[in-house]
Formats: sequence, structure tokens, C-alpha cells
Amino acid sequence: MTAALAADGVRKSYADVTALDGVSIDVERGAVFGLVGPNGAGKTTLVRALTGTTAVDGSVSVLGSDPADVEKSKIGLLPQSFSPAARLTPRELLAQYGGLYDEARDPDDVLAAVGIDGAAAEQWYETLSGGQKRRVCVAIALVNDPEVLFLDEPTTGIDPAGRRALWSLLEDLADGGTTVFLTSHSMAEVERLADRVGFLNEGRLVAVGRPTELIGEHGGRSRLVVETDDARSLAGLGDVGADTADFPFEASATDGVLSVEGVGPREIDEVVNALESRGVEFESLTWKQPDLEDVYLELTGESFGESDDDVASARGGGR
Repeated sequence: MTAALAADGVRKSYADVTALDGVSIDVERGAVFGLVGPNGAGKTTLVRALTGTTAVDGSVSVLGSDPADVEKSKIGLLPQSFSPAARLTPRELLAQYGGLYDEARDPDDVLAAVGIDGAAAEQWYETLSGGQKRRVCVAIALVNDPEVLFLDEPTTGIDPAGRRALWSLLEDLADGGTTVFLTSHSMAEVERLADRVGFLNEGRLVAVGRPTELIGEHGGRSRLVVETDDARSLAGLGDVGADTADFPFEASATDGVLSVEGVGPREIDEVVNALESRGVEFESLTWKQPDLEDVYLELTGESFGESDDDVASARGGGR
């Protein structure tokens, strides 16, 4: 079967800056592909290449054709920055954008699907909250019932409950055959939704695979994180060659936070007993299994901050 999206050796430069450096990907029909990377890594440029809105070297195809030749009703696009008419209501905006196509979904149905109904559907767009505006923008990208959906940071500014609702909607769309190409700064979002993930760094695709495969290859080991208000009590635990006979674990300590590597659930009591024997009074213990954030750190050298709500939401399900 022909891939829904394909890029082969795609390159793009802006003056002396290389935005994409030989990127190759393929996305099956009905799959969710998550693209992550630091700011400036080339994510938006790759979306533009796949949607035919920027010229690149290499080859790109959407539904087996050049993006410029694909019927526009088959593609939905939500850019990272998108500002529809401020003094139209969500219902009027959906009717306006739906009118661009021979066939479009009912505006009320699409708005309800993204959580905009009742009074909110009758307010001017400019009076909506940031999260409500973003939901309306998602609805606009869905009004033509696209076969391929590009979403650049779709849940920015949306509260945790609304974010989870949109995740469920996107899962339903993919289950129904819609291909979703997603870029996000929420690692939990990518881990929950994506069948495959690509890590883009400095214009190069440094790793591609299923989340579980990437975590197994690049995520490292499970670890126990110990926090204390008395950083001095951790002295020596993270020092190579230090006398740690009473603490026989691989550990590193920084600013009152001790990370003990390779600790499984059964070894937690051993670590706690060893800390207590050294007189360490800790504020919290957190056992952490490796996840996509660890993969991101390993592949890019940068941390990928996300909220506790993101993490809790991701644990609620997955594809």
C-alpha cells in the first residue's frame, strides 16, 4: 500500500541556515506520526514541505502524489500560528471555511467534537479564551473531513481536561482512517497518540520508531529520584572514588536531588534503608521509568519540560 506521506532526502536551506538536511520518512494511512525536536530543529519547515507550501530539494508525496496535485479537500492543516477573523463567531467561522469545499461537515457537529458549543459557539472569536480559540482552530482544520491532517502544536493553551478530550478525538479520527502528522512540545501528547515518533535535531532526523522501541534503545534505566532540603547530607554520594561502602548504588547528586540509577521496585527499600543509615532526611521519593522525555534528552542534549498534568494525562491511555 502506498504511504499516506513520504519524504526522501528532503533538504531546505535559508541563506546560510540548513533547516532540513536529508530527511526521509514515511507514514502509513491511518497512522499517527509524532515529530519532536528543539525550537529551530526544522519541524515547521518539514510540515511546509509535506503540504507543498515551500519548495525543497528531494522528493515529497501525499497520498501518492505531489502535494501540489492533491485535492485540497483531502488535507487539513493547523499551523502553529493561525488567526481567523476576530469578529466572527465560531459557528460563522466554520461555515466560512466549510464553504471553501464542495462537501464539508456540519459546523455544529465539528464544534461540539472539539468542545465548543452553547454560548461559546455564539461569541466573537476575539472574546474567547486562549484554549477556546485553539479548539476553534482545530475545528477549522477538521471541517473538510480530511484524509490527512497536519497539526502543528494543536493543544497549546488548552487546559488538561480539554487536552485529553482532543486526544481522544484524534485517536478516534485515526481509528477511522485519518492519517495524522503531529508536532508537539508536549512529550506526553506524543507518547500517548503517536504510533511512530521522529526526533528532529538541527535539520536531521536522528531517530525514528515506535515509542516503546525508542525508549528501550535510548531511554536508559529506571531510577529513583530523592529530594532533600539538606544538600549536604548527600555529600559524596555522587563522587567517583568516594567512600560509599554503606551506599552501594550508582548515583549522582546535584542541588539536593539524588538520582539513583538502575533501581527497580524491589530495590527501593534497600535505597531507603541505606539513606537512613547515612542520616539523610528526604522530602520525597519518586521512582521513574524511562520515557520519551529521556529519549529526547539523550538524542538532543536538552530537557523537554512538561507539566504534571501532561504526565498524568499520558498515563491514562495510549495507542
